Amino acid sequence: MNRAASPRRRRVVGLLGALGGLAATPWLPALAATQQNCTAQDWPAWQSWAAAHVQDDGRVLHSSLLPNHTTSEGQSYHMLLALIANDATRFAKVWNWTLHNMLGNDPGKILPGWLWGQGSDGKWQMQDANSASDADLWIVYTLLEAARLWQRPQYRKQALELLDNIEAKLVVDLPGLGKMLLPGPQGFNQRNALWTLNPSYLPLPLLRRLQKERPNGPWQQLADNTLRMIQGSAPRGYVADWVAYRMLTVQSGQFQVDPAKGDLGSYDAIRVYLWAGMTSPRDPAAAPLLAALDGMRQSLAATGVPPEKVQVTTGATEGQAPFGFSAALLPYLVAKGETAMAAQLQRAVTQQLENGLAQPDPRPEILYYNVMLGLFGLGWVEKRYQFRDDGTLNLSWEKSCARAVQR
Repeated sequence: MNRAASPRRRRVVGLLGALGGLAATPWLPALAATQQNCTAQDWPAWQSWAAAHVQDDGRVLHSSLLPNHTTSEGQSYHMLLALIANDATRFAKVWNWTLHNMLGNDPGKILPGWLWGQGSDGKWQMQDANSASDADLWIVYTLLEAARLWQRPQYRKQALELLDNIEAKLVVDLPGLGKMLLPGPQGFNQRNALWTLNPSYLPLPLLRRLQKERPNGPWQQLADNTLRMIQGSAPRGYVADWVAYRMLTVQSGQFQVDPAKGDLGSYDAIRVYLWAGMTSPRDPAAAPLLAALDGMRQSLAATGVPPEKVQVTTGATEGQAPFGFSAALLPYLVAKGETAMAAQLQRAVTQQLENGLAQPDPRPEILYYNVMLGLFGLGWVEKRYQFRDDGTLNLSWEKSCARAVQR
């Protein structure tokens, strides 16, 4: 792949060239000092993980349980983490690899295939071209924010091409509900009578950012219906990994337990609490969303550790979750006002993340899951990033970096 030239270097050189004979003016040293603050941020956990698990060409390793495979989720998460770390070079590498290998260099026509790797025939190529819409949204989101923060118009152009594609292929109109996002273009619609949905694929901050980008698009309604989905499918304050929506008449329908996947809330659903906790408290959906998810707070108050599995219709819990679950719940607990519980979990998660990064893991694909949730949760409570009420990122390096556009 082509290495992207440093946006910082291009911008500084261009600016100094434009200044010409003004280079000796008194304020130039202050400008130079500000630009020096635009280097990648010190984030040891992220840098340690990325150094070992992101190839130099931008491919993310171990994001799939299958050996030698890579997922669009892993690529999209690493784009976000590179943006939070102000690492424009790694961001460009990860995006360019994704664009070339998962979108066929055509985001306006091809959705990112979710699984790429070495097949049984030994060939390295796309193994499943069906997209995963959460990764699709994260890619659009990170491109839009990278364009804003790093002043890279090409990222914005690519983001809008992919967004057009998503709106055309993944946004559907459900009877009695309205606009909803399918988890992928294939396999989630049974004869226009039953749709399978994934609550963890719809983080409210991302929907707000897309609503800001396209106020006349479907994103306001998608945000409203995401709240309705969670409220309508979490009778005991827990959310399931998968939720079904069944048509009752041509003008009505209802949420229900997915007949194929059941009412289990576990490795997908834990992200719903994470996204809810990170949603700006000024978002009108934040308070009702947190109220609908109170079962997990009650469980933590009783046991001190999150369960690995929950049957959402009965509230029955099972198992002790890996440390990534605790990390994902840090923003949720802070948002719920459980600061003491959050502080206790944060200490444990910090140590477990350090241990996981320091010791070689015989199954790094398992470590991947916990590290991602660890970086998301700890990064947020450490205020490396937050989401504003319009979905834009508020980053720790933003105000000290002259190239960043604040809003």
